[in-house]
Amino acid sequence: MKLGIVGLPNVGKSTLFNALTNAGAQSANYPFCTIDPNVGIVSVPDERLDKLAEMYHPEKFTPATIEFVDIAGLVKGAAQGEGLGNKFLSHIREVDAIVHVVRCFEDDNIIHVEGSVDPIRDVETINMELIFADMEMVERRIERQKKAAKSDKSLLAEVEVLERIYAALCDGKSARTVPLTAEEEDMLYEARLLTKKPIIYVANVSDSEVSGAYAENDGYKKLAAFAASEGAEIIAVCAGIEAELAELEGEDKEMFLEDLGISESGLDKLIRASYSLLGLISFLTAGTPEVRAWTITKGTKAPQAAGKIHSDFERGFIRAEVVSFEDLMREGSMAAVKDKGLLRSEGKEYVMADGDIVLFRFNV
Repeated sequence: MKLGIVGLPNVGKSTLFNALTNAGAQSANYPFCTIDPNVGIVSVPDERLDKLAEMYHPEKFTPATIEFVDIAGLVKGAAQGEGLGNKFLSHIREVDAIVHVVRCFEDDNIIHVEGSVDPIRDVETINMELIFADMEMVERRIERQKKAAKSDKSLLAEVEVLERIYAALCDGKSARTVPLTAEEEDMLYEARLLTKKPIIYVANVSDSEVSGAYAENDGYKKLAAFAASEGAEIIAVCAGIEAELAELEGEDKEMFLEDLGISESGLDKLIRASYSLLGLISFLTAGTPEVRAWTITKGTKAPQAAGKIHSDFERGFIRAEVVSFEDLMREGSMAAVKDKGLLRSEGKEYVMADGDIVLFRFNV
């Protein structure tokens, strides 16, 4: 999973990225200090994996990962090359979802590029730049597909879909607001439209609000209503606190969270929201050589899940030997699971469940 972090300059975007990834992205109190997309890979915390490691003492421990791409602060006119412009919009086309950081706190010591804090105005500024960039992309693609349709009439169906998208963009609406069939969605896949990507809004709130008071913050309330109208996810974090949390581990981290009156870090919140937004789950493989989590989409069948491990597993799939994580923990060992008949043999039509522990049998 690859997430692109966007936002206006000085909203806490790079501070949050640093905290999430400890990758050392530069952050400073002026626009455009992030001049290249910084990339950080983060392990997905998963208590189930930790418990399996305690059981198996594996030689290798491999959690699922998320790749974060920190993209330079966008400003009005970015789609036309203002600020650092199109170069950075192109980086967002490669991500699975957009994490839009929005400032919801007042601080006279931190300059706001627009001169005041207004979450909805800031969101609309970024959204319009993404819409303008998509308009240019769709316009070019319509022209190209119309020419190609002279020799391949089947492409006219894609042209019709693109024209519907273009009309919505011209009205200032995102591509995701246009209802499409599954077949039409496939036609648009290669276009990688920015406004088609799922969004998580991250409200960057003050440290005094992080334990729940943010719910009374007018800026947060407006942003939450906006996110709901789009069917988007929203979480509240304080980037400054996340930076402090990133320096702590184990009991020190737990004590700090307890003192703040919160149960999880912003990273945990963001990962949970990302999995929910993208419809992702994890299945697990466990043994002495390795304990590992694998990320798949909900609804994935056993052979395709096996293919995540190796294409040969999918090609020569025979069956999946499956036990739920809860059953294994309750019984205490795989031997006990087998004795109680809780190890299931599943075929090609089995739909994987979150937390399945699997051994795939295959023959190539």
